[in-house]
Amino acid sequence: MFKLDLPRLERAGTLEISAEIPADDPLWEGSDLGLRGPLQVQGTASLAGSGEVLVKANIRGELEQECRRCLKAVLSPVDLDVLLVFGATDAEWGDDGEIRPLDPEATELNVGEAVREELILNTAPYVLCDENCRGLCPRCGVDRNAESCECTLEEPDPRWDALRGLKTE
Repeated sequence: MFKLDLPRLERAGTLEISAEIPADDPLWEGSDLGLRGPLQVQGTASLAGSGEVLVKANIRGELEQECRRCLKAVLSPVDLDVLLVFGATDAEWGDDGEIRPLDPEATELNVGEAVREELILNTAPYVLCDENCRGLCPRCGVDRNAESCECTLEEPDPRWDALRGLKTE
């Protein structure tokens, strides 16, 4: 887990943060992110005027995803700059989700959950191995980038048979 020591932050005002979150960390369970190695998080944490904690960080790593057409493995670099704002949740902030809750009595702040959320929200759900990827044949399953098949993709709709019959008469 990636946690921030709040009393230390209060004393210093600003802290440099650096963390390496392993790919097998429980933080990633259920996220379906195919992390290929650890995720690097570097940045600063600072206190704002009215008790908020601001975390400016850069998230770097590499994801292994599947091409949406041919299912080959595609390596996607992650280089994401984030601004995380933690503050007291009350009526004046509203419920827009931009400010993450911060318990006024807390001594630690779990930044890992916010990093997980930002990574999930900013990861492309569909990737292509190549812009011109031809994908798999829906009939026989052959990779059409590597070889061709004799399958025809057009099937006549039987509902139009009556009209086709009139056309041939």
